[in-house]
Amino acid sequence: MERKALQKMEEWKNSSHRKPLVLKGARQVGKTWLMKEFGRRKYKKTFYFSFDKEESLHEIFKVNKEPHRIIEILGTIRGDKILPEEDLIIFDEVQECPEALNSLKYFNEEANEYHVIAAGSLLGTLLAKPMSYPVGKVNLLDIYPMDFEEFLNAVEPVLFNYIEETPPAEILKIQHDRLIEQYRNYLIVGGMPDCVCSWMTEKNSGVVLQIQNELLALYENDISKYNGKVNAGRILLVMRSIISQLSKENEKFVYGCVKSGARAREFEEAIEWLVSAGIVIRIYDVTKPEHPLNVFEDFSSFKLFYFDVGLAKCAAGVSNEAIILNSDFQFKGALTENYCLQQLRGQFDVAPHYYSPSRNYEVDFLLQNETQIIPVECKDGGNVPSSSFKRYRREENPDCAIRFSALEYKEQEDMINVPLYLADRIKQMCKK
Repeated sequence: MERKALQKMEEWKNSSHRKPLVLKGARQVGKTWLMKEFGRRKYKKTFYFSFDKEESLHEIFKVNKEPHRIIEILGTIRGDKILPEEDLIIFDEVQECPEALNSLKYFNEEANEYHVIAAGSLLGTLLAKPMSYPVGKVNLLDIYPMDFEEFLNAVEPVLFNYIEETPPAEILKIQHDRLIEQYRNYLIVGGMPDCVCSWMTEKNSGVVLQIQNELLALYENDISKYNGKVNAGRILLVMRSIISQLSKENEKFVYGCVKSGARAREFEEAIEWLVSAGIVIRIYDVTKPEHPLNVFEDFSSFKLFYFDVGLAKCAAGVSNEAIILNSDFQFKGALTENYCLQQLRGQFDVAPHYYSPSRNYEVDFLLQNETQIIPVECKDGGNVPSSSFKRYRREENPDCAIRFSALEYKEQEDMINVPLYLADRIKQMCKK
């Protein structure tokens, strides 16, 4: 499989400002595979150390802070010499050894000629016992589930090459229909690497569903074992409420839907934990659709989405038949929004927001491209734009407005209709 993160990792390798690299992301999004594959492709040798499987490694970092001495010891353990610039050093599950995480600042300051990549799940660690995190001494790279383009490249590389080489307006109807079919497959499979690998080799949605259920159980198990300052029970309550919250006509997160009579102060830290762990995507409402969006965030008004649309579909219990046949069902709009958000995050420097100035007026997403504010509407079918989207375009007169749908690409007077399978490419379509 090809992952876009590999290109970013190569840019890191060649950067004159390179620091030790830390991959962030939820469990099972492919961090370990990425590090090993990157080492295989770009370095003479890769030295892999897992602080989860090799607990004896912890003692090395507890008694040593000098990076060259650490390198010497690690090389001796592996029976080989670790060379600067030529070899890659991988610290996996680094959250299990705070001293190893802290050592990255010394690698940056005293031994930056060694290429070091670290990764670890944030589950149960971000708000755990205080540790010395090397702030400012590392480069960070967020790792997400595979997006639709990565999925398509894995399962239908010929079709992927077609959209790579064909301008959106020139995509043939027969190919458009095939791409919409693959979009619906992506709603079922999602972007978790194990699910995509299974779909590539077996094309068995039942096996994919089993993997998804196991992943959801894994996350809940991690949460239940968490013994930090945030109540694990509250974290579970928030996570289990997300599907029902998204099913509402107004998807704004309501604390009372988690627990009757609940107040914000009871669950704010639980939400923060889930967001920091990478399991949940949070987007904020804004009071004004103006640049810069972050200035106008309304912290009391937000939505929570799953970090992977396939897991959201699994958690909601949506049948594959309903997706394949494009039937109407209660969770359909939320699932489409979850998909779009998953493709949009990371495309722009500023995270997506939404705009809901009144009860019956809401724009699904607002994107910030430099000073440009781009309104986005998400439709799974070919329905006409909503009254809210029309109103926004009429009142705000944006330079670029995007409507995702199952229709073919079409540039209209004040809007671009973009097929859902091109959601990864919005930045290219809205250049000034």
